[in-house]
Amino acid sequence: MILKSKYTALALAVGAVCAGQAQAQSNVTLYGLIDTTLSTISNADAQGHRLTGFHQPAWFSGNRWGLTGAEDLGAGTKAIFKLESEFQSFDGAMDTPGVLFNRDAWVGIDNATLGKITFGRQDAIARDPIASGIYGDPYGSAVLTTEEGGYTNNNNFKQLVFYAGSATGTRMNNGVVWKKIWDNGLVAGAGYQFGETPGNPSRNTTESVTLGYNGSNFHVSGFYTQAKLGDLWHRSYSVGGNYIWGIVRANAGYFHYTADQGALGMRRDDAYTVSLKIAPAGAFDYAIGYQMMKAGNAALNADGFTLNAFTDTSASTVTDSGRKNTIYGSIFYHFSKRTEVYLAADYMFLQHGYHASQSNGFSHQSEFAVGMRTRF
Repeated sequence: MILKSKYTALALAVGAVCAGQAQAQSNVTLYGLIDTTLSTISNADAQGHRLTGFHQPAWFSGNRWGLTGAEDLGAGTKAIFKLESEFQSFDGAMDTPGVLFNRDAWVGIDNATLGKITFGRQDAIARDPIASGIYGDPYGSAVLTTEEGGYTNNNNFKQLVFYAGSATGTRMNNGVVWKKIWDNGLVAGAGYQFGETPGNPSRNTTESVTLGYNGSNFHVSGFYTQAKLGDLWHRSYSVGGNYIWGIVRANAGYFHYTADQGALGMRRDDAYTVSLKIAPAGAFDYAIGYQMMKAGNAALNADGFTLNAFTDTSASTVTDSGRKNTIYGSIFYHFSKRTEVYLAADYMFLQHGYHASQSNGFSHQSEFAVGMRTRF
């Protein structure tokens, strides 16, 4: 009985040590973000009426909850995963009906020497803060990182995100992504999306590469992406960056996009963005920006509106050319690192034949908003 008790105590002690090691070497985190916006929007329908209320996706950030985790495998290597779902704060509905983890569903390996590689549904790499996210959206990270993020949402003043897309929009299904940051500041990434089409392996695929540099007070990056939507190639590239001096961050970038539209001919777009973010000591920060999207021979959908970049044009019969301009600004008040309130506004005006679906056939649209955002 004494010997048995000794072995039992030893087994319990070993089990406790192993449990402690497992706890120290692995973790799972539940997290989320809730952003709710009260806004008023002009030309909200075909009759030109104004709409005021909690009626649209949140102004700055898609509402989401998720699970992320890592396990230390030793030798500087971790197994990692992320599951993330988006919902609407004003009515609680799923952002994509019937798809639980519509934002992220991936697993991968992170190694100190080889970099980070992930498999599954994830951001199109060109939109992340390893590429155009550091200059296309002043509300995201200024520094190139291997994390997802980039554009906080796709309101009128976030439309450049579509030039950083894939064969399945601004996120990739069936994706494989590699990212790496070196000690000398160099940053690189590559992504591939499998098309999953029997007998036609290139159909609905995406290939993307990024290259950038983290300086002491500046950050630059660029990307090249090509995707085959059906049997037609869509391609884009971009270069830009930001510069920080004191409390001011300045961002600027250029995008070029081409799309084979079959009998409709080639589409060619050029887009530019400039913005400033000012964050003085204290609870307030301020941002202002301008973006211009110049579409050339762009296919229209069945309702006569200009299609976003990386959209299937096989059903289109008409094209047009024009410009979409957007001026925007915001004021944030931060209660803490987790919770803030904001005032924001933008003004979109169309020129020379650009037809934006959100303005319902009108040549301009104004938006004003007040909101609150918190994280857990």
